[in-house]
Amino acid sequence: MNAPLANSRFLRACRREPVDATPLWFMRQAGRYMPEYRALRSKHSMLELCRNPALATEVTMQPVNAIEVDAAILFSDLLLPLEPMGIPFDFIKGEGPQIERPVRTRADIDAVKVFEPREALGFTMEAIRLVKRELGGRIPLIGFAGAPFTLASYAIEGGHSNNFALTKALMYGDPEGWHRFAARLADIVADYLVAQIEAGVDAVQVFDSWVGALNAADYREFALPHTQRIFAALEGRGVPTIHFGVASASILGEMREAGGDVLGADWRITLDEAWDRIGHDRGIQGNLDPTLLLGPEDRLLAGVADVMRRAAGRPGHIFNLGHGILPPTNIERVQAVARFVHAWKPE
Repeated sequence: MNAPLANSRFLRACRREPVDATPLWFMRQAGRYMPEYRALRSKHSMLELCRNPALATEVTMQPVNAIEVDAAILFSDLLLPLEPMGIPFDFIKGEGPQIERPVRTRADIDAVKVFEPREALGFTMEAIRLVKRELGGRIPLIGFAGAPFTLASYAIEGGHSNNFALTKALMYGDPEGWHRFAARLADIVADYLVAQIEAGVDAVQVFDSWVGALNAADYREFALPHTQRIFAALEGRGVPTIHFGVASASILGEMREAGGDVLGADWRITLDEAWDRIGHDRGIQGNLDPTLLLGPEDRLLAGVADVMRRAAGRPGHIFNLGHGILPPTNIERVQAVARFVHAWKPE
C-alpha cells in the first residue's frame, strides 16, 4: 500500500489516529438511487453487474465520482459465495434474492461444497484490480463478505425473512448440523476475504445483516465462534477490519468479542452509547438513520450534527448510515451530508 493511501482519512480513522476531517462512506453508496446505476440496471441483471468486472468497476466508481466519499466499496453482493457452494440463487424483481434449493436438512448441509474463491469468484478479484487501477490511489477500496449467520439464514430461509423461524428451528433442533454449516461458511468467507486482500482491497467489512434476530445468549452460542474464526484468519493481513450488524444494539459487546478493528452501529442506538458498549479501544462506524435522507434537509442535517456531537471528535469515528441508502433517496441529499461532515469542527 502506498504511503499517501495508508495515511488517508479513512484508514487513519480505522487505526484510531487523528484526522483532518471525519471520513465517511455510505453503505449501498452505489445503487438504485443513482440515475447512472438505474441506466445500467435497465440493460443488465444484478448478477450480470456483479459477475462482469468492467461493469462492477463502473458501478463502484459512480458514487466516487459524484460524492465526496473517503472510501470506495466494491460493488458486489454478499450472497455470491453461495452458488459455488452448490446453493444457486437469483434476484427476483420486487422480492430480492431467492434460493433455488434451500438448505433444510443434515443431508443438505453435508452436500455443501468448499471451493477456491480465487477461481470460482475470480471475477470479483479482477474487479478489485480494475477498481484499484481506476482509483489511482485517490481513496481506499473496501472489500466485504457476509457473516456466517446471515449467509446461513438466507440459505435456510430461501430468501429474506421477518422471523427467521426456519433458521432458528434448525439451530435449536440440530445444533451439531448448524455448527457444521456455520463453520464451513466461516472458512469459505475467511478465504474469500483473504483473496480480496491479496487482490488489493485496503480494508474489509463483514456484514451480519440479520444478526439482530438473535439475543445475546444465542449469538454467543450459535454465531460468535464462527464470526470470530473469520476475524482470526484476517489477523496480520495488514488491512483494517470492520464488523457491522443491523439491529445489533443489544449484542454490541458480543460482536466486539467476535472481532473487528471498527464496529458498526445502526440508528437504533445513539452513537455515544454504542461506543461505550463497544469500548473506546475500537473504532466506530455510523450511524445516521437512512430514512432521514428522505426528509427535509434541515432535519437531515440536524441528525448528522447529533451523530457528530456524540462522536465528540474522538479518533476512530467513520461517519456512515445505520444501514444502506434507500432507493428513493435524492443524490443531492447524500452530497450535502458529505459536505456537512467534512466541514464539521468539534465543539
